[in-house]
Amino acid sequence: MDNSTANPRIAILIPCYNESATLPRVIHDFKQYFPQSDLYVYDNGSTDNSVQIALAGGVHVTHVAMRGKGQVVRRMFADIEADIYVMVDGDATYDAASAPAAIDLLIQQSLDMVVCTRRPNGQYSFRPGHALGNKLFTRTVNFLFGHQFTDIFSGYRIFSRRFVKSFPAISQGFEIEAEITIHALQLGLPCAEIETPYQERPPGSVSKLNTIRDGLRILRTILLLFLYVRPMAFFGVLFILLAIISLTLGIPVTINFIHTGLVPRMPTAILAASLGLLASLCLACGIILDSVSRSRLETKRCWYLIAASAR
Repeated sequence: MDNSTANPRIAILIPCYNESATLPRVIHDFKQYFPQSDLYVYDNGSTDNSVQIALAGGVHVTHVAMRGKGQVVRRMFADIEADIYVMVDGDATYDAASAPAAIDLLIQQSLDMVVCTRRPNGQYSFRPGHALGNKLFTRTVNFLFGHQFTDIFSGYRIFSRRFVKSFPAISQGFEIEAEITIHALQLGLPCAEIETPYQERPPGSVSKLNTIRDGLRILRTILLLFLYVRPMAFFGVLFILLAIISLTLGIPVTINFIHTGLVPRMPTAILAASLGLLASLCLACGIILDSVSRSRLETKRCWYLIAASAR
């Protein structure tokens, strides 16, 4: 069904892990704004009474045994059939009142994703260091993939059906938001951002994000996706660096050999030749993998078009 349909089916997707302190508010708020829509809580092995709260709230509950937000998102996107998907964390930090405007924007402009960028609405909305980390990672993605998103880690997003059903979702944990953003950039999908208040976590609610561990996993995912999406740029940089070093070391040795017929600096000559060989290999890898990447991109685009044509 097309996003321009008068009465699109809207699904509210809520990843959940030990959110008993906040889940009642999230369910209440989104039911208030979307009384006719289905709410789905995907529980990732909660040890509190989150599941009981969700069932008491009259929402659909699905258990996801494999730990990690990426696992939950993969399952949600595979299971649910709708025209528009609203994905929001179950920690009551996001404003449900922003969703109708974001959905209207998605429909009016025929977009595939609207990111609800976070505007801090309290002194402790972001944990110490998270705001800085978000800016650094966002700028890194913008630099590597050539676009200007302002908040790549927002857990509050609106999706079209064609996005959801063509997204491969290979990440395991909190790096899923970065993968979603890069997927949209790679395919050149129409996206937009809308600002939304970002609240402090209520008492009793604890963030599941580990700053160092998950930060390293996110950085690793971004670099791997850069290699996967733009291999020619990745290996091209290595080729240029290795070639410059090889020429810097090798030219004096070559000039000396031309003048004297001798190679007095044999270790330097071997190092320069080895680096030149590595540079050539990097260039060859870049050319070959770029061709593979283009083939994968064509396949992704075809699946996107198939999902877009399905009604």
